[in-house]
Amino acid sequence: MSIEEEILKRTHVNYNKLEKYGFKKNKNNYTYSKNILDNTFRVDITINNKELLQGKIIDIETNEEYINYRVSSITGDFASKIKEIYKSILLDIKNNCYETDYFISNQANRITKYINDKYKNIPEFLWKKFDGYGVFRNKNNNKWYAIIMNIDKSKISKESGEIEIINLKLSPDEVEELLTKKGYYKAYHMNNKSWISIILDNTLNDLEIIELLDKSYNNINNS
Repeated sequence: MSIEEEILKRTHVNYNKLEKYGFKKNKNNYTYSKNILDNTFRVDITINNKELLQGKIIDIETNEEYINYRVSSITGDFASKIKEIYKSILLDIKNNCYETDYFISNQANRITKYINDKYKNIPEFLWKKFDGYGVFRNKNNNKWYAIIMNIDKSKISKESGEIEIINLKLSPDEVEELLTKKGYYKAYHMNNKSWISIILDNTLNDLEIIELLDKSYNNINNS
C-alpha cells in the first residue's frame, strides 16, 4: 500500500475545501505545491476528479523527482526525514480537505448509507485490533445481521490483497445455492451454513446485495 493510500484510507475528498486550502483548479485536476527544507525541495500534489491523489517531491536545483523516500526499507536519515515531512503534508491535507468514511471501498460505504437510511443503523467497531470490522445490529433484539470486514482475499479464495467483505445471514438453502454463483464465498469467521461472504468490489451490484441484506435483517428480526 502506498503512503497516500495508507493515510487517506477510509476518507473521501471534499472538493469544495481544496481551493480554500490552496489548491488550484486546472480542468479536471486540483494542484498544490509547497517548498520544504529551506526551499531545496518542492512537494507537488495533484488530485483528479476521481479522488486519486498523486504526490511528487522535486529537487528544485535539478528539477528532478526524488523517490528514495518511497523505498520500503529506508536506510538513510535524509530519506526518512523527507518521508516524514511528506506524510505530515498529506495528513494536513487530509485533516482540512477530506471527510471520514466508515469503510475503505465505495461499495461498502454505499451499502452502509442504505443501512443507515432504512434501518437507522451505523456500524459498531468493537475491536481495536480489527478497527475496520463494522457490525450492524437489529435494534429489536440486538443481534447481528451484517458485518463488514477488511481482510486479505487469501482468507476466502486463492488470490491475495486487501479487500472488504460483507457477511449476511441467510437460510442454509439460500447459502448453498449462492455458493454456486460468482461473487459469493463461504462465510469468513461465521457459521458458513447460515452465513455467506460477499466481496464489496462491485462484482455484484448494490441492488443484489441490498436484497440479500434485507433478507438477513428479516431473518434476524424473526429469530
